[in-house]
Amino acid sequence: MKQRIIGINVARALAVIGMIIVNFKVVFGENGHSWVKSFASIFDGKAAATFVVLAGIGLALMTNSAIKNNDQTKLKVARIRIMKRAVFLFFVGLSYITIWPADILHFYGIYMAIVMALLTCKEKTILISGICIILVYPILVTVLNYETGWDFATLEYQGFWTFKGFIRNLFFNGFHPVIPWTAFMLFGYWFGKQDLHNEEFVKKTFWMSTIIFIAIQVVSYLTISTLSEGNQEATLELIEIFGTKPMPPLPIYMFSGVAIAFAIISACILISKKFENNFIIDALNKTGQLAFTLYVAHVIVGMGIIEVINPFKIGNYSIEFSVGYAIVFSVLCVLFAVIWMKYKKSGPLEWVMRKVTG
Repeated sequence: MKQRIIGINVARALAVIGMIIVNFKVVFGENGHSWVKSFASIFDGKAAATFVVLAGIGLALMTNSAIKNNDQTKLKVARIRIMKRAVFLFFVGLSYITIWPADILHFYGIYMAIVMALLTCKEKTILISGICIILVYPILVTVLNYETGWDFATLEYQGFWTFKGFIRNLFFNGFHPVIPWTAFMLFGYWFGKQDLHNEEFVKKTFWMSTIIFIAIQVVSYLTISTLSEGNQEATLELIEIFGTKPMPPLPIYMFSGVAIAFAIISACILISKKFENNFIIDALNKTGQLAFTLYVAHVIVGMGIIEVINPFKIGNYSIEFSVGYAIVFSVLCVLFAVIWMKYKKSGPLEWVMRKVTG
């Protein structure tokens, strides 16, 4: 159990660091050297997808023994705890959405409620549900207008606080809409139900996921370049449909996100098992245990500091500054986690969540 948790926490730490890089780039600015932009864009949509897949694994680890032993009492306790956490995360996310519109936590609450409904389903049903949610999304996009409410130049969403706008944003065209993003948590839940002690299974998952991820990138690239025939305008339109960008979250992005998440998590489990006592693995393990605290901190503290220093320059910083600052802030997060975990058993917000939700 110990090794498995180490690998998962290491992956969680890497996902948070990836999200910090992506979010600082979006908020502070991304003009500058193309190689820095290319480096930062590697994390687009992948870090957040991995974060959600990891949450699904967490739900599986919470409920595995109760489901295996058919312990209804234990299962009922787990269900209540999951529901409480779902509500807690939903409201924590909404509480600071005015300063951070791209929050993922309030979406989490709904993903968790849906996974909870499928908690005792067969593994096959869980996978099919995830695939169906992904495949139903393009149908929704053809029926509804994805751009409703959006000003993509400023990334502002009109009518967010109206009932209709809120529901549309939450389920269909927000930053991480419930349809299809819940699929990431369902795939994670399925993965967490497997024997993660089995090195052969984890290695197989790593190689298969990596091959699938690369194949999707190649197919995406070839489809766009073949159909566009070098036409710049056509290329941009085709990227929307066949590209691997997270907005809109069409099937190519979703399956690519699942594949990269499985590859990263499997690699982290294998590496952490091999180098369990390495100080970097240990530091990342502790950082992963504070993922919730650090996610909120990167918005409140990380973005807040720059907002206080120079609010007028937000959005106009260079990509070098945005990525450099993200890396410095991530290193400080790791240091904070290492020091904090010397004296405490869980992170500040993790402790609050446990107190509130049990």
